Amino acid sequence: MPPADTPRAGRRRRPALLTSAAAVTLAAAAGGAYAAGWGPFAIGAPSPEPAAVAQARAFLADWAAGRLAEAGSRTTSPGPAESTLRNFTTGLEIGKPVLTAAPATAARGGTVTVPFTAKMPVAGLGDWTYASKLPLREQPDGTWKVDWDLSLVHPKLSSTDKFRLERGTTAAVKVTGRGDAPLSGGTYPSLAPVIAQLGKAAGGGPRGAVQLVDRASGETKATEAAFGTAPAARAGDGPVRTTIDPVWQAAAEKALASKSRGKNAALVALRAGTGEILAVANSPSAGFNRAVSGTYAPGSTWKIVTSTALLLKNAVEPGTVVDCPKYLTVGKQFHNMELSEHRGATFAQDFTESCNTAFISLRDKLGDREPGEVAEKYFGIGQNWDIGIPSFDGAAPAPGDQTDKAAAMIGQGKVLGNPLTMASIAATAATGTFRQPTLLPGTHGTATTAPLPGDVADRLRAMMRATVTDGTAKGLADLPGDIGAKTGTAEVSEQAPNNGWVAAHRDGIAIAAVVEGGLSGSASAVPLVHDVLAAVPAGRS
Repeated sequence: MPPADTPRAGRRRRPALLTSAAAVTLAAAAGGAYAAGWGPFAIGAPSPEPAAVAQARAFLADWAAGRLAEAGSRTTSPGPAESTLRNFTTGLEIGKPVLTAAPATAARGGTVTVPFTAKMPVAGLGDWTYASKLPLREQPDGTWKVDWDLSLVHPKLSSTDKFRLERGTTAAVKVTGRGDAPLSGGTYPSLAPVIAQLGKAAGGGPRGAVQLVDRASGETKATEAAFGTAPAARAGDGPVRTTIDPVWQAAAEKALASKSRGKNAALVALRAGTGEILAVANSPSAGFNRAVSGTYAPGSTWKIVTSTALLLKNAVEPGTVVDCPKYLTVGKQFHNMELSEHRGATFAQDFTESCNTAFISLRDKLGDREPGEVAEKYFGIGQNWDIGIPSFDGAAPAPGDQTDKAAAMIGQGKVLGNPLTMASIAATAATGTFRQPTLLPGTHGTATTAPLPGDVADRLRAMMRATVTDGTAKGLADLPGDIGAKTGTAEVSEQAPNNGWVAAHRDGIAIAAVVEGGLSGSASAVPLVHDVLAAVPAGRS
C-alpha cells in the first residue's frame, strides 16, 4: 500500500471515508491548537476548502430561516432536498430551529464534512437536540454542493423510517400547605412559580416524546427525545404537601403589595427549629423567584456571621471598645450609613448601630478564609440545601485582597445571599443550630454543620435583641414577642440606590427581606417585616 500522503488514481469511495475518519481524529486531537487560533488540523492533513465550508454554513442558515428552496438549491438534489426539509417537521410542531456548525474536516478524496448540532424547539415541551453532518463535494463547474442524503437531516431519517411526535398530559398536581390547605397561584400569587416547579417535579404538566417509526407500519422503533418528568410516587397519588403556612404566606403577600412601593422585593419566613419554610413571597410575584434564587450582597445583615467568627475566636467581647469613625480606607474609602460615627462605641453598639468602619477595623483579627469557613461550618452557606425547588444557597469565597476582605466583613464584595439564606442565618443565631431549609415536610438535606457554642449564640441573640430595642431595627420594637434583628444596607453601585435588608426572629420564626433600591434596611425592609409580624399572632409557629 502506498503511503497515506500519496494519492492514487481511481481510489474507491470506501478508503476515502476511512481517510476522512482519520482526519476527524486528527482534528479532535488538535482541539487545543484550534482554540488557540493555530488551526484545527495536524501538520500534513488537508485543510477544508473555504468555499465548501461557506456553502455548508449557507445551507444551515437557509434551513434555519425557513428558506427551504434556497437551501435545496445548495444541494446535489434541489427538489428532493426542499421537499424533505419541508416535510421533516410535519406533525412534529417544531418552531424555528437553531443549527450550529462545528469545525469542518477534509478527506484526501476531496470531500469536506461539516458536523452540526440541531436544536429543534418542540412547542410546549422543550428542545429536541441531536448531531448530524453535511458532506460536501466539488462539482464539475468548480462549485461546492451539499451531497444530498436523507440522513444529513437526521442520522436516522431514511426511506423506511421517519419521526412522529406523541403528546401526553398529566393532570395538574395539587399542592397543599399546612393543615392540607390548598395552595394556588390565584390565591397566593408569589407561589405560582413554586407550585409549578413542585408540580413538575411530581410528574405534572405536559409530557411527550419524539419517536422513530416505520413509515409503512407506523411501528415505533425507538424514542429519540422525551419531554416532561415521569410521575413521582406519591401517597395515593395525593397532593404534594408543603411546609407553607397559609397565614404566614397571606401576610407576606399583603405586606409586599402594600410596602414594596413598586420596587423589586422578596421575603422568606421559616420555622427556626426545623428549617420548614412557611412563606416565600416576591414582588413582582410573577417571574424570577428572587426570594430563594436571588444573588445579592446581603450588606450588614451578614455581620451576624462576621460577629460569630470574631466571637468564636475570642477576638472581641460585646463590651470591647471598638471605635466607629466616619471613614476608614482599605484600598478604597469605606463609610457608615449617612456618614455616622460613634466614638468610643463598644462592639455590641457597633453591631446595633451597624457600624461598617468598626467591623472593617477588626479584619486583621481573622484569617482571610475564616469568615467564609464559619459561614459554611455553622450556617451551611455554600452547601447544597435542596429545598425542594432550585435555590441559591449563598456564597462567601475567600477574598482576593485586603479591600475584598474589608468588604466581606460587612457583607459586600464577593459575599452573596438572598432572603432564604439570611432567614436561615437568623434562625441559626436564634437556636444555635443550623436546620436545612425545606419546602417538603420530613425531608432532610445533606448539609453538614456544627452547632454554635452556647455562649456565642447567647451573645448573638443579645446583640440582635438590642438592635430592636436600641438600634437600627427600632421599627420592630412595638410588636409583641421576643424579637431580635439585624438590618442591612447594601451598596449595588455608585449610581444605583442601595438595597435595604433585615433578618429577624421572633418566637421560633425567622424572617428576612430585601427591597431593591430601598435605600436602607431601616427605611424599607423593616416596615415590610413589621407588617408581616403584626399580621400573624405572636406565638404562632
